[in-house]
Amino acid sequence: MNKTVNINLAGIFFHIDEDAYLKLQHYLEAIRRSFTDAQGRDEIISDIEARIAELFSEKIDNEKQVISSKQVDEVIAIMGQPEDYLVDEDIFEDVPNYRQTTPKKLFRDTDNSYVGGVSSGLGHYLGIDAVWVRLLWVLLTIGSGGSFIFIYILFWVLVPEAVTTADKLTMTGEPINISNIEKKIRNGIDNVSEKVKNVDYEKYGHKVKSNSKNFFNTLGNIVMLCLNVLAKFIGVILIITGASTLLFMLVFSIISLGTTQLIELPGIDLFHANNTANIPIWLMVSLLFFTIAIPFFFIFYLGLKILINNLKSIGNIAKFSLLGLWLIAIIGLTIIGIKQVGEHAFDASISNTESLNIRSQDTLKLKMIGNNTYSKSFGRHSSKLKTVYNAQGEKLLYRTDVRLIVRSTTDSLASIAIEKNAEGSSYQTAKERALNINYNYTLVGNELQLDAYLTTPFENKFSNQQIEIILYLPEGSYLYADKNTYTYHSNPSYYKDILNHGMEEHYLLVKPNELKCTDCNEFDEKDNEDESNSENINIDNNYIEITTDDE
Repeated sequence: MNKTVNINLAGIFFHIDEDAYLKLQHYLEAIRRSFTDAQGRDEIISDIEARIAELFSEKIDNEKQVISSKQVDEVIAIMGQPEDYLVDEDIFEDVPNYRQTTPKKLFRDTDNSYVGGVSSGLGHYLGIDAVWVRLLWVLLTIGSGGSFIFIYILFWVLVPEAVTTADKLTMTGEPINISNIEKKIRNGIDNVSEKVKNVDYEKYGHKVKSNSKNFFNTLGNIVMLCLNVLAKFIGVILIITGASTLLFMLVFSIISLGTTQLIELPGIDLFHANNTANIPIWLMVSLLFFTIAIPFFFIFYLGLKILINNLKSIGNIAKFSLLGLWLIAIIGLTIIGIKQVGEHAFDASISNTESLNIRSQDTLKLKMIGNNTYSKSFGRHSSKLKTVYNAQGEKLLYRTDVRLIVRSTTDSLASIAIEKNAEGSSYQTAKERALNINYNYTLVGNELQLDAYLTTPFENKFSNQQIEIILYLPEGSYLYADKNTYTYHSNPSYYKDILNHGMEEHYLLVKPNELKCTDCNEFDEKDNEDESNSENINIDNNYIEITTDDE
């Protein structure tokens, strides 16, 4: 038979076994000895007793249940032992080692509040800085038209305030034991003492007389809060910008370096075609990656420094190494750019003139001919550059940069001059590239069929290859230009082209340095320009008709 004792602990009555009572009594006496000279001793002991009473209440099912020595040992293991309690440690040598895991509870933190402590309490509960919660409240309030103010008031009413030390420890998820209770209370006392020491009583007397200063202090706090929120927001923007750019450059580099040899990426041929200096793609991609990625890494790092006050520095060695690597990448890209520009430093042209069996009084019909195998689009400006394959499977560069010029001549026979132009790092290179341009025309009866495009072997790369056709017609002959020649003879005045816009689809008499329309009542250049307000493209058996706006 065991003797029981009734005790009053923090205003709560318990039935406790006599041995358990003696053990609890020794424990509380040891705690009191530990805090003999401590500031706030009574408050600390009161909070400890309140916490022990709370733990006992959790371990019994009803008011008549007796607390045993085992339950006392469990509570002591949770609360911990004070240093002075080591004298009596033989009494508790059988106390098991319990580890307490304290779940967080939502409270309002009025010690760090601007309004009601809701944001600070949510910050503790979610494990984030209260500034972010306040920023979220502002954004949600603005985005909802102010309705989130009522939700804030609802939190203010329903969420309890953290009043006791146990509440404040539970709010932050800290174990409610002797050490934490003592620390919490002493911190509060130290803060109050520091404030009391720093009070200038003479100035305080003036502040009592002038309450307006309190208003400005509050206003200053609000301004500092807004600046803090703005800084955090800028930090988030910097992190998102830096991280997204770094991720994009990483994916771009991996795709460029790792898959170009395995699959044919869209546009990769045009990249190689414009790479006239034959710089390795891995080198260009690497230099481009470091040029862009390193500055955005520092932007990302700056964002982290704004958000995390105690963020560890990456060190001067890493900083200067990245800076040096960035400068090397900049210099490398500059050299590559100069080399690329140097590939277009010289230009050369190859011209060939042939006679056509068209005399005075003859009529020459003029038409541009496309190639559906290479491209279905038509027009001088419809396709600047693309890669195609001929019937033999050879890769070619395809361009529609063909210029048509019509001039009059006093010669008895018509003639056509085909001029091929290209650029290169030297005159000889440019001349070789011009020679490698493929261009054809055909005279079928009195119809001159001109290719609307040019091709060149892919190995020649893009060197601004162009074709210039000068058609010399004898005075007194006639010209009938098809509609699809419209975009090919849109030339500035210094080319001395006598075939103007709007003259297509008419029989034109060649006169000295001009063409005279013979099948229209009055040729009005302005009216012809007004008629050219739309563009229609029709493709039929490689004969393409086009009507387009004046350029």
